[in-house]
Amino acid sequence: MLQRITEFFNKILSVFSTFSITDFFDIVLVAIIIYICMRIIRETRALQLLKGLAFLGVVYALVNLLHMEASSIIFKSIFSNILIIVVILFGPEIRSILEQLGLGATTKSIKTIIHPGVAVEIAEISEAIEAVCKACSEMSDQKIGALICFEKDTPIGEVIKTGTEVNAKVSRQLVENIFFPKSPLHDGAMIIRDGKILAAGCILPLTKKTVSSALGTRHRAGIGITEESDAIVVIVSEETGAISVVKNGVLERDISDGDLRDILNSEFILSGSSSDDKIISRLVRRMKK
Repeated sequence: MLQRITEFFNKILSVFSTFSITDFFDIVLVAIIIYICMRIIRETRALQLLKGLAFLGVVYALVNLLHMEASSIIFKSIFSNILIIVVILFGPEIRSILEQLGLGATTKSIKTIIHPGVAVEIAEISEAIEAVCKACSEMSDQKIGALICFEKDTPIGEVIKTGTEVNAKVSRQLVENIFFPKSPLHDGAMIIRDGKILAAGCILPLTKKTVSSALGTRHRAGIGITEESDAIVVIVSEETGAISVVKNGVLERDISDGDLRDILNSEFILSGSSSDDKIISRLVRRMKK
């Protein structure tokens, strides 16, 4: 037993004995490149495709481990052409990475590595929910249409790019001003991420399924984005003033501002957890993005 332990430590020492400063910088450079690429593609559906390829890689490893010959032939044909597949699937993202590097995204990404404000305070999310609920109640009384999209784990960067960047703290007054009739951004969707209004005037994809003729474009757009992501959408009808919530493509109509508050709190404020647990959960979700 002692001999095995000695051999183990000898192997570790042999590895470090050949480790040079060049190897250190090599590892750091590769890590930075991977990080920058992930930062750029995280706002697109490419991240979901990457997760799919990773899943196929795990299945391929299991197929080889279990010596499943028929399945192994199929997976070998896929992974033997993986470079071509990656170029086809991630063509727009590859161009975006090169463009961002040329525009200085490298410096920006490196700064985010050492940025201290990573964890999002639960209080900010709670304040944002409260502000949205109050604004929706006011807009409902005045029959002012609104379309508010709360981003969750699935990035919707492609939708955000269609609007105008706001990047402001959520407040009742700001929400009402954005959706005030004839304001420049009132027709589009507001995107809220981590307790902040990230963008407004965004264009959401319309649902392709048949819906009631009583539902307008806002409702069709709210259903559409939730069919493609795990976002939660709040809608205020301009015709009736009714408040609705959409989740996973399912529309819940005519709810009160109290019900809206309960729904949003259940989705974004983890009940039954300590403050530390909530902050850790928000940190994990932030890292996924």
